[in-house]
Amino acid sequence: MTAYDRRDLGLLLLRLGTGGVLAAHGAQKLLGWFGGGGLEGTGQFMESVGYAPGKASATAAGLAEAGGGTLLALGLATPAAGAAAAGAMAGASAVHAPNGFFNAGGGYEYAATLGLTAAGLAVTGPGRLSLDHALGHTVNRGWMVPVALGATALVTTLVVGARNRRLREKEGGGDDGQASLFDEEEEALFEE
Repeated sequence: MTAYDRRDLGLLLLRLGTGGVLAAHGAQKLLGWFGGGGLEGTGQFMESVGYAPGKASATAAGLAEAGGGTLLALGLATPAAGAAAAGAMAGASAVHAPNGFFNAGGGYEYAATLGLTAAGLAVTGPGRLSLDHALGHTVNRGWMVPVALGATALVTTLVVGARNRRLREKEGGGDDGQASLFDEEEEALFEE
């Protein structure tokens, strides 16, 4: 087995594992599978943590996770798939950030790991054992990587920033520990 074969096999395993986990999480949100709340229950949760409207937020997060995860597993439209999943995980990380890093304490470790892996796959590409390769990389061009990641970063910054403002307003203007996570980036974006 050559180094290229090992790399392609490793990317396939990474895509299947990460994509499968993300797709399952999305199915929890969208369909209520695997013990999830479905759109109704997830929408109520999203509202409670500042993502409003809740049902629309649940739909967006579910589609980014289920769609991004499925596409990552297949190795199809890898830049867009990885970016969408990374954006959803950045939003989840914002919710867990006040609890610290480690997942055992409710922290953002798990969401950040999934998001970084998805972003890494968007940058690295799916390898030869993928639909992107089989289709001649028509939806996996080099220019798509910065466009997908940049657009996702912009949208995620705006969504998390709006959430942080809602949380501050709900708390009477006080900082609940979550408010400043993306605020500086959002302010810098509008100053330019």
